[in-house]
Amino acid sequence: MTAAKAYLRYTRTKVVFLVSGVLAIVLLTVLTIRLGATELDYADIVRLLLWPDGSWSSTVVWDLRLPRAIAAVLAGAALGVAGVVMQSILRNPLASPFTLGISNAAAFGAALGIVVFGGGSMVGSVQAFSMVSDPLVVTLCAFVCAMVATGVIVVLMQLAECTAETIVLAGLAINAIFGTGLALLTFVADDVAIASIVFWQFGSLSKVSWSSLGLIAVVLVVVAGFFFWKRWDYNAMEAGEEVARGLGVGVVGVRLVSLSASALLTATVVSFFGIIGFIGLIGPHIAKRLIGNDNRFALAGSMLVGALVLLLAHIVSSYAFSVALPVGLITSAIGGPLFLALLLRKGKQ
Repeated sequence: MTAAKAYLRYTRTKVVFLVSGVLAIVLLTVLTIRLGATELDYADIVRLLLWPDGSWSSTVVWDLRLPRAIAAVLAGAALGVAGVVMQSILRNPLASPFTLGISNAAAFGAALGIVVFGGGSMVGSVQAFSMVSDPLVVTLCAFVCAMVATGVIVVLMQLAECTAETIVLAGLAINAIFGTGLALLTFVADDVAIASIVFWQFGSLSKVSWSSLGLIAVVLVVVAGFFFWKRWDYNAMEAGEEVARGLGVGVVGVRLVSLSASALLTATVVSFFGIIGFIGLIGPHIAKRLIGNDNRFALAGSMLVGALVLLLAHIVSSYAFSVALPVGLITSAIGGPLFLALLLRKGKQ
């Protein structure tokens, strides 16, 4: 087999995987819209998606089920691509927004924006929840705190010359610090705010709105576009800093900007949906196992797998039990054992 044919086969396999992932997301989205107390067949779903008529079924599709499905796709894709970039630039397979403490830092910032700076309101009587009335304030607070956590990681890497394993341990410390901040906010809040903060920390797609989806989509497109632009730099950095510098990559600058962009993605998702753990760890590992470490394909693959995993978790959390559970509980139940397995595997190596 010639080199040209081998390369075409190499790329064709990955393109087939990516196209299959897109089709799977579309099918799962339609299935998500179909499930629920209001019965809808597939013909009705297609008709209502194309020609909404103002009926109750149309309201169910456009105001209840479709926004949550799209939220799962966008949030899963955002956390997945943030995770794969972190793993590449830190050369650490255990890196992700959740394990490095960035998710918890963003969660603290978002809660601070909602409770202290008036970025949201606490509503509800039977079940309290937080409603983001000022997405800019909440996302800005989440981003600032996420950047504080990112800055700690960068300082440890550049000044203290910490190893990859030490960075993960630092992430655990960052999680503990901002978890304490969340606990403090819970302590000083009133009863409704306490219920809201606790429920919000679990991670839920139930209070999504089209305006929040629009903001997340814009941030995802811009940041993911930057990541794809830097895909060759990430490939070089995975080979080692010396190799990357030899190829002309500004390692420090690329790492800082990429971590900041990952923090922005994480902050945006967490500010609206709460902590959805381990998607940034699960997505990249599944994608890389199936299509390899080449970031030309692994970036898109991690986005697709992250979206698929969160869609499946949303279906399980919404319909597998007698009551709907927060989706963050399902992702943590999946991601926790996977994280332990990765730790054991890395320890053996």
